[in-house]
Amino acid sequence: MAIRDEDIIQIERTPMNRMESLYLPEVIKGFGTTMRHFFTSFGQGKTSRTMQYPEQRREHMPVTEGGQNAGNFRGVHRLNRDEDGRVRCVACMMCPTLCPANCIHIEAGESPWDDREKYPVKFEIDELRCIFCGMCEEACPVDAIEMTTEYDIVGLTRPEMIFDKNKLLHVYDVTVGKKPM
Repeated sequence: MAIRDEDIIQIERTPMNRMESLYLPEVIKGFGTTMRHFFTSFGQGKTSRTMQYPEQRREHMPVTEGGQNAGNFRGVHRLNRDEDGRVRCVACMMCPTLCPANCIHIEAGESPWDDREKYPVKFEIDELRCIFCGMCEEACPVDAIEMTTEYDIVGLTRPEMIFDKNKLLHVYDVTVGKKPM
């Protein structure tokens, strides 16, 4: 199907005058905005959102009733346990399939328990490669992987930032008792 000539609207840009072609008024407006933000950022100004981390921490993040992060905040991952203390993951491979950063690696094995076919023998998340998009959390059919409100993870080497199954379960053990903020 071809586009008819009467359906095309020609828009002509109005020519700039001499002052507009120098961009000077816009530069002055931008500099004024910068100076306004600069001077109001001292003390408790209206535009100051600076937090003196680690003395001040971001502890009052909104959380829903079930303890899930409200809004768009996503912290470090955790691997949840079931009622019997086992890893909840069934190694369905949905999280590594949907991960846009390709930072989740799972090796599945035959489950020793009767209630599932597979379980993760190896489960790793490269936290340095992760973009914290939350797709792994959304994809999981059994709510095995979850993003916590913990945000201050530190590692001095790259291998320290690759969270294996034991480290992810440890994050669960540490954060499961925390009350929602």
